[in-house]
Amino acid sequence: MSDVINITATPDPSAPNGQTIQITHITYALYALGLITGIFAIAGLIVAYIKRDDAVGSYLASHYSWLIRTFWWGLLWTTIGIILAIVAVGFVVLAVVWVWWVYRIIKGWLRLTEKRAI
Repeated sequence: MSDVINITATPDPSAPNGQTIQITHITYALYALGLITGIFAIAGLIVAYIKRDDAVGSYLASHYSWLIRTFWWGLLWTTIGIILAIVAVGFVVLAVVWVWWVYRIIKGWLRLTEKRAI
């Protein structure tokens, strides 16, 4: 007598599809290239705003929020740093913003590869 139980896995409705994951990787890459020239960061921001609705209910939603906040806070502090560059302290602010941006890209991208929320 052999009892065979056939269990079919049902897909998790909150799991993102492969294309959305790939676009999130591309968005992180655009942000990384934004360290060289800001136009890539702006492109990444646009992608993040467009694709965040596709990620609602999945762990990717936190990544898109993370990326969007990174851009706007980075822009704010970069602007403050440029204004303060007149008195030289702005260069320190700009350096700290650059390091902070790198940290957020690395942390977010690592969490993305681990399929974890940020």
